[in-house]
Amino acid sequence: MGITERKERQRAELREHIVQVARDMVMKEGFGALSMRKLADAVEYAPATLYLHFENRDAIARELCVRGFQELLAMLEPAADVKDPVQRLSRLAEAYVAFGLEHPETYRLVFMEDPKLSAALFQDKHEGAGPKSFALLVRAFEDLKAAGRALDATPSEQLAEVFWAGLHGIISLKLTCAGFQGAPAQALAETLVATLVHGPKSSRRSR
Repeated sequence: MGITERKERQRAELREHIVQVARDMVMKEGFGALSMRKLADAVEYAPATLYLHFENRDAIARELCVRGFQELLAMLEPAADVKDPVQRLSRLAEAYVAFGLEHPETYRLVFMEDPKLSAALFQDKHEGAGPKSFALLVRAFEDLKAAGRALDATPSEQLAEVFWAGLHGIISLKLTCAGFQGAPAQALAETLVATLVHGPKSSRRSR
């Protein structure tokens, strides 16, 4: 390995180390605890070294958002392989809720912090974990329509967005209103699926 290749590898390794330390910091202390100076102390490098890899704290946060969405996609993809579209929606909801509750700080960073941090995730409508995750939801509703089991004539994209909004609301409620003694998150997700597939009356009977 030549000198240039070795330097590039060392640079990549240091960048990855910075990201991992930043991630650990956010997981343990929340996004508000992340600062370039504090991060520099944690990786034992001068702050100027960090700026060679990331423009500022927001650039690190954007990288964490991208990786967080990739983790969410990895949890959704196995559920998306379920053949029956209703069961698939249930599995997708279960996976989404599990991600939000098991990785609360990652979820907060991706979906509940400054929207500018995640805006880049959806600039390309076909690539990236964000569009790919949404496409899995859209495909489930398209298959429901093909099977004659969709709620109504609402476009699949709109149904998928309502589904996502409902799941996001469930996670947000559980993360920010811990004192509210409501139903478990997974039970709420099941009710959401039943409502979208069968309508409110069937949802009430399922309980």
